Amino acid sequence: MTLAGELERIAASTGAAAVLAAEAHAGERIYVCAFEEWDGGRTWLALDGDGEPVAERQRLRDAISIVALCELAEETAAGGDLDELRSQLAALRVTENPAGIEEAEEAALELQRVLGAPPTLATPARLDEIGAATRTLEVALGSVAQGSPFAAAMKGAGEVIEALFADVAGSYRIPLR
Repeated sequence: MTLAGELERIAASTGAAAVLAAEAHAGERIYVCAFEEWDGGRTWLALDGDGEPVAERQRLRDAISIVALCELAEETAAGGDLDELRSQLAALRVTENPAGIEEAEEAALELQRVLGAPPTLATPARLDEIGAATRTLEVALGSVAQGSPFAAAMKGAGEVIEALFADVAGSYRIPLR
């Protein structure tokens, strides 16, 4: 079954409004489910690969962390709008054709391939792949001297992770241990 099929199956069986898949540790898939409540609030529940609720705080934190890191990486790679960047690079190649433009276009295309289309499985390997492809693009664009916006965003990810985990843990549907 495809990842999209798995997510649809989990959403249908639980009534979740959204389901994200993570493998913070190889072979340990966790589905993070968000539920919209009647009062406009949101509650959460994570299920393991067997469909059992995850009650261990650390397993939940690990899953939430890799989901947040991958989401942040996807959103900030290449400034967040890869299609626009590729369009600008193509226009620059046509009008000025500067040295290295082909490498930049190839790096942007590779980053787009790495990002792929949703849904995606959040894993440390995916995070590394996005980071490497982004770094290659930054080097090709010559923007490394000004510092990496991607690296800066990832360095600040701790606050994002803590806020998301606090939200999830605070409205988790079962007690955590």
